Amino acid sequence: MPESKVYDVLIIGSGAAGLGLALRLDTSLRIAVVAKREIKEGNTLYAQGGISAVLDAADSVESHVQDTLAAGAGLCDPDTVRLVVERGPAAIQWLLDQGVEFTRRSDPRGGYHLTREGGHSHRRIIHAADATGEAVEGTLEAKVRARTNVDLYENHIVVDLITAAKLGRREPRCHGAYVLDKGSGRVLTFAAHFTALATGGASKVYLYTSNPDVATGDGIAMAWRAGCRVANMEFMQFHPTCLFHPKAKSALITEAVRGEGGHLLLPDGSRFMERFDPRGELAPRDVVARAIDHEMKRLGVEHLYLDISHKPREFVLEHFPSIHERLLEFGIDITTEPIPVVPAAHYTCGGVMADHMARTDLEGLYAIGEVAYTGLHGANRMASNSLLECLVFSALAAEDIEARAPHYGPTPALPPWDESRVTDSDEEVVVSHNWDELRRFMWDYVGIVRTNKRLARAQRRIDLLRHEIVDYYSDFRVGNDLLELRNLADVAALIISSARRRKESRGLHYTLDFPATDPIQQHPTVLFPDSYIPQAG
Repeated sequence: MPESKVYDVLIIGSGAAGLGLALRLDTSLRIAVVAKREIKEGNTLYAQGGISAVLDAADSVESHVQDTLAAGAGLCDPDTVRLVVERGPAAIQWLLDQGVEFTRRSDPRGGYHLTREGGHSHRRIIHAADATGEAVEGTLEAKVRARTNVDLYENHIVVDLITAAKLGRREPRCHGAYVLDKGSGRVLTFAAHFTALATGGASKVYLYTSNPDVATGDGIAMAWRAGCRVANMEFMQFHPTCLFHPKAKSALITEAVRGEGGHLLLPDGSRFMERFDPRGELAPRDVVARAIDHEMKRLGVEHLYLDISHKPREFVLEHFPSIHERLLEFGIDITTEPIPVVPAAHYTCGGVMADHMARTDLEGLYAIGEVAYTGLHGANRMASNSLLECLVFSALAAEDIEARAPHYGPTPALPPWDESRVTDSDEEVVVSHNWDELRRFMWDYVGIVRTNKRLARAQRRIDLLRHEIVDYYSDFRVGNDLLELRNLADVAALIISSARRRKESRGLHYTLDFPATDPIQQHPTVLFPDSYIPQAG
């Protein structure tokens, strides 16, 4: 009989959002944290630049709000933006209280060093050198491991959420999840009063990405299948500067390099960004990514360059020690030569619809961080607002869960996972082939620049691919690769559907068929699953 586990709170994902929630919840609650690989592995670990917050007397909440609204191209929810920005300083203080060591100023004024990134009108990015995510993730992981009320399940991947429908009830409620133990191959049943999705984004749906392998859109796909609405999936952010090197899988070059004076260069060494935006290299990411993409296609080259070598060597080593060390492994010395760069899929601006307490359409189900659509990012995410969103909404979700926890009775008995009608697969090559095909046609047809014809081609391919995956999923025992492929295919379908609905260019969605922005379309793209059940009230 498959094993069943019961918790007060089940947290799926172990980045800043998931671990932040676990640490903010009262120690009287029994908590499970499920991670696909090691606890630390995820987008948080690789975040280089920092966290945006109003921490300087010359800055203001209003300025941060307006910068975020401008970057979001008219699709941000102003109330959400203000909520997050106002709670920013408290979120940073909480990290300091946990022991995160941010970089301090070296001049007599003291305090913390703040940098500036694209779209920001002030220096408001607090950071730990150029490895902020590693500092945050490492600190939070150590804190969580010391908690006696938290059980950690590494190398476990969620198969699907368990909703009331599984119990024969028609109500929008989540009761937990089925979880595959990748070591034993068993599917476990996790029952919980509250389940939180903190699974990150879906950028692995593209051939070139800055994200680690775990970013396969699991939470978005699971929530969609369970009956939750998703929004704004057409807005996929492409980071302008990822290292172009045959041996570099996903080496992101932080926005802060441009923030500290780095120049984008053509192969002949000339700068070009001023031709696209008066802010030059400090323009928002969508503008910079499209400019690089345009120049690469115009010149027929595989990459352009990002150069910080005109700055003093000591300056470069002080600000970007990790990047300098990493790129030396590839034979590139950033103190003396430019970095070959190319845009790559980076951040999912849409996701599972969540309110100001991180609650989704299913009672008991929360979505925090990149997996969620809260209205903060709109049509484009401003640099370094992502970790801020994780921290703020993990705190809000914790408040809501603690307020509701005393009113919950025992968890219902959940049916075990049924694999009586499936067998082991002897055709794993099919999964590998479909994985590659999916990521290639998404890159070719649903990338930085789109057209109606490209999207129609993508639609035909994803329809066929999803049919094949459903057949495969129904016949064989589940494994990590199959589950990730299934989730990526569902997310790809959501991205394509959303992109075909938006007949304008706005923020990260740029189409040659509708190059102008249409004021009539200044609203989120909301998709409703067939199983969606509106909550009472």
